[in-house]
Amino acid sequence: MAKNSKGMVPEARSALDKFKMEAASEVGVNLKNGYNGDLTSREAGSVGGQMVKKMIESYERNMK
Repeated sequence: MAKNSKGMVPEARSALDKFKMEAASEVGVNLKNGYNGDLTSREAGSVGGQMVKKMIESYERNMK
């Protein structure tokens, strides 16, 4: 698989972007495609926190 300049497989980037949009929707943050520099730290942190929470839940489900 080819990687881009950031070392990420293009398919992984699109999956991560979709995951981020889903997490943002769940916590009520309006993300748009592209630049989101107008988000507050609280909004950005809540999206990241929701993503981590979902990853941990998924990992715990798969351990059983």
